[in-house]
Amino acid sequence: MIYPVYIYGSPVLRKVAQDITPDYPNLKQLIDDMFETMYVSDGVGLAAPQIGLSIRMFVIDASPWADEDPSLTDFKKCFINAHIVERSGEIIRFNEGCLSIPNIHEDVDRGDRIRMQYVDENFQPHDEVFEGIAARVIQHEHDHLDGMLFTDRLSPIRRQLLKSKLSAISKGKFNASYKYKIAK
Repeated sequence: MIYPVYIYGSPVLRKVAQDITPDYPNLKQLIDDMFETMYVSDGVGLAAPQIGLSIRMFVIDASPWADEDPSLTDFKKCFINAHIVERSGEIIRFNEGCLSIPNIHEDVDRGDRIRMQYVDENFQPHDEVFEGIAARVIQHEHDHLDGMLFTDRLSPIRRQLLKSKLSAISKGKFNASYKYKIAK
């Protein structure tokens, strides 16, 4: 099933998502559906709040960046109950976009190394360090679990300059090639 992507202005995008248990209803199907929704929408990551579920889960397939970073060749993962426990490394500026904020891309500063604790789709625990592009994509999706969007990480002046575009997006004044849902 392909879910509609919730768009900027939707309250679920501003909530802190909750951990889930292994008995979460239809979890395997939900994960499959999230990957399918992400692919159809031309994304490299999708967080559960972006499909209206305030749970701590996101999926990533960073393989489109494998030419730039060969370690991403098969980097397809599901992260459940994810919590970043350490951020370090050099601050790198990288142009980001988001399915929930169509047609806006901005340079965002993030550390290039994180340590994260999470469980996978089988609820096996992991405590891993991620670097480079993988760390960036994970941080972007992890922000969704904490009710943050990449525009929150911009300077106040950049946010002010985007205010009218963001307002238009929240009212449905944009074009997107994927299914979406606007807050009413």
